[in-house]
Amino acid sequence: MCIIFFKFDPHPVSKNAYRLILAANRDESYHRPSKAADFWGSNNEILSGLDMEEGKEGGTWLGISTRGKLAALTNYLQPQLNPGARGRGSCRTRPLRTRAGSMCSRSS
Repeated sequence: MCIIFFKFDPHPVSKNAYRLILAANRDESYHRPSKAADFWGSNNEILSGLDMEEGKEGGTWLGISTRGKLAALTNYLQPQLNPGARGRGSCRTRPLRTRAGSMCSRSS
């Protein structure tokens, strides 16, 4: 099961406290290769892990840009899998790379 946990406090009591604490896991398929979180993109503007499964490379389950955009993805179990389906993780990188807000649809 994929989980996203966050705590947001816009006005923390202490100046040393975090305004946002965010954590996510990617555990539906342990065998899928991935790269550890690092900065990437044309100007190293995105921090995220990257899926490296052949044919679905470059997607992510959690990322943040230096412009303050955040993208996260959870999974749900389908009774029948389509092994040729495009990975949804690439949908999460598009909003991080663009200046305007953007969404992905199943057809994009």
